[in-house]
Amino acid sequence: MFQMLSSKLRALAGRSGPVIPVVRLQGVIDNGGLMRPGLNLANVATPLERAFRMKKAPAVALVVNSPGGSAVQSRLITRRIRDLAAEHGKHVLVFVEDVAASGGYMIAVAGDEIIVDPSSIVGSIGVIFSGFGFTGLIDRIGVERRVYTAGSNKSQLDPFRPENPDEIAHIRQLQLEIHEVFIDLVKERRGGRLADHPDLFTGQFWAGRAAVGLGLADREGDLRSVVREKYGARAELRLVNPPRGLFGRRNGGGVAASLLPATYADDLMAAVEARTLWSRYGL
Repeated sequence: MFQMLSSKLRALAGRSGPVIPVVRLQGVIDNGGLMRPGLNLANVATPLERAFRMKKAPAVALVVNSPGGSAVQSRLITRRIRDLAAEHGKHVLVFVEDVAASGGYMIAVAGDEIIVDPSSIVGSIGVIFSGFGFTGLIDRIGVERRVYTAGSNKSQLDPFRPENPDEIAHIRQLQLEIHEVFIDLVKERRGGRLADHPDLFTGQFWAGRAAVGLGLADREGDLRSVVREKYGARAELRLVNPPRGLFGRRNGGGVAASLLPATYADDLMAAVEARTLWSRYGL
């Protein structure tokens, strides 16, 4: 009886395969809000730590679906992934769903391999700054703008004032510096895999199949198929979720500040900006 039970246990053990933790990195990269979770280091640090600490896992799979956002948060997430990979000796597989563009692609390059769907949108290695100008509106409705500052440049890019060429030149210089950081990171991570293409760093983006040809990604495929190909048919995917926050939604950051009523207007504007980011890629 005991021998029969031992044989069954050994057989069951033989049927099990490696566990591959999966972390989803989805959404616009920003601080989020009360009703709108954002993709940022605070929200993903815990699931990333848990995934990389799984001792027997030979790799960590990251599912990226982001049209971009904050350059700082994008780079912080990328660096945290690489630090954890080095610390725990894990291979990092990045799977792109609908889009990994701009900051989303900056996160994707944290992978040792980037796997895309043929129809994924990939790239947009550039920096964008956008806003609104209300000078005509404020004149029409008879409102007087009153701003008092200590420091001649403190009210730069005020949407209720006409554009100032000096301020625009300063913003363009900032963009160039941030763009250079982005380019350096892509070259550091992708190295000789990148094609010599004139539009590679212009902010242009491509479908997944073309992105593979340009060296922005490594191959086409999907999460389950690639993991089973690499680690066997018995490999198990295990989703690592962030802790639950307010109203049961999952997030890793604090929510106390978001409880203030004034933040609802901020959330609304941020939601419009997020919708604009997604719509750039037809999503």
